[in-house]
Amino acid sequence: MTRLLCSVTMFVAALSSFVVVPMTAVRASNCFAYVEQRPMAVPASYTQVQSVGAVEVTYVTHSTFHLRTPAGVTIATDYAGYAGPGPAPTVVTMNHAHETHFTSFPDPEIEHVLKGWNPEGGPAVHKLTVDDVLIRNVSTDIRSWGGTVEPYGNSIFIFEVADLCIGHLGHLHHKPTAEQLALIGRLDVVFAPVDGSQTLDLPSMIEVLKDLRASLVIPMHYFGRDTLNIFLAGMAGDFDIRAARSPTIEVSLRSLPQQPTVLVLPGS
Repeated sequence: MTRLLCSVTMFVAALSSFVVVPMTAVRASNCFAYVEQRPMAVPASYTQVQSVGAVEVTYVTHSTFHLRTPAGVTIATDYAGYAGPGPAPTVVTMNHAHETHFTSFPDPEIEHVLKGWNPEGGPAVHKLTVDDVLIRNVSTDIRSWGGTVEPYGNSIFIFEVADLCIGHLGHLHHKPTAEQLALIGRLDVVFAPVDGSQTLDLPSMIEVLKDLRASLVIPMHYFGRDTLNIFLAGMAGDFDIRAARSPTIEVSLRSLPQQPTVLVLPGS
């Protein structure tokens, strides 16, 4: 109960610094549904968990992953013009720390292009429902090579689908604040940049991932096996370390590992 009250308090505090988005056209979040919905007493009963399908996750390149939801919605993260073979994705998300994370000329067949920054200033605000997926973002800051901070220059995008909360940390440059963690809510799967230099330093990234305590961590955005091995050594003990045989996996609520796990996809 204490942890719940603390989470609610942090979330309410965070709302005061973020733009409020009308809720009429979007689905309520399942990642922090206890905040968005009116508290109520629910009689306890046993209900068997029903299968809601699996999300197909494919590593494409750098920080780009291709997601396919059970309803067939396709999403490319940190899209820089390439999302793998096949038709254009339904939705793309982008960040602009470097040109390998965005494009100024997205495929015109893409229905929804979500920028992780606001060209007009202030935080980018997205809350979009497409068929079976809710896509929202939490803004963070980025720094330039000279050290100058750009407020709200990056977005952590969260995809809520098939009863899963899937987070992509983008080009994260700092540890999220308590308010940002409250806005993120629960994450079951997280894509994390682990280069340790262009993004957040490795010790801090490891702390962030241990705080998030997602069931499945998929590393990305690293340059060479040595850096990856340092990251994996720092996560070992708290997380199982595994390597996938294929760049494509299926993730469902039923298939999540019981022990928090780092899963390295080939080519990532």
